[in-house]
Amino acid sequence: MKARWTLIAAALFAFATVHADEGVTWSSLSAEQQEVLGRFADNWDSLDGERQQRLATGADRWLGMSPEQRQQAQTRFARWRDLAPERRERIREQWQYYRSLPPDEQQRIRESFQRFRNLSPEQRQELRDRFGRLTPEQRRELRDRVRNMTPEQRREMRDRMRDRQRQQQRRDGARRR
Repeated sequence: MKARWTLIAAALFAFATVHADEGVTWSSLSAEQQEVLGRFADNWDSLDGERQQRLATGADRWLGMSPEQRQQAQTRFARWRDLAPERRERIREQWQYYRSLPPDEQQRIRESFQRFRNLSPEQRQELRDRFGRLTPEQRRELRDRVRNMTPEQRREMRDRMRDRQRQQQRRDGARRR
């Protein structure tokens, strides 16, 4: 009985693999997907199956977006397209590295990025400037120190930094008056 289930599972896996390699036929796409993917119509059959699948999925996502989301996506794509090839490659490598990290480390990075995004533009620039003034060795040491902190130590450090920012904002506000 167990051998039978193993054989069935293997057959299903083989079918799924073959089916995935076949890709998506142009005629199986909805009219809306075909409209979104129109520029690929002439060479659709020459695309590999995985690429066809990604494009069909992307067309579905596009169709589910609001006009504002579509505009944002077009803006992001234009910025990506305008990057130097070396910069795009570096970003791809960093993304692959990020994807290889454990989920808790990915979560920590997302939270740190969100905190950075919540800073005012002036605070973000100040942070960039301070980091830019560090030597490469100091940057490496800072990264290592933060990576090796416990969540509690990170929280304490964030609290200290927040207190310093508030003090600086109060001083700046007092100067303006």
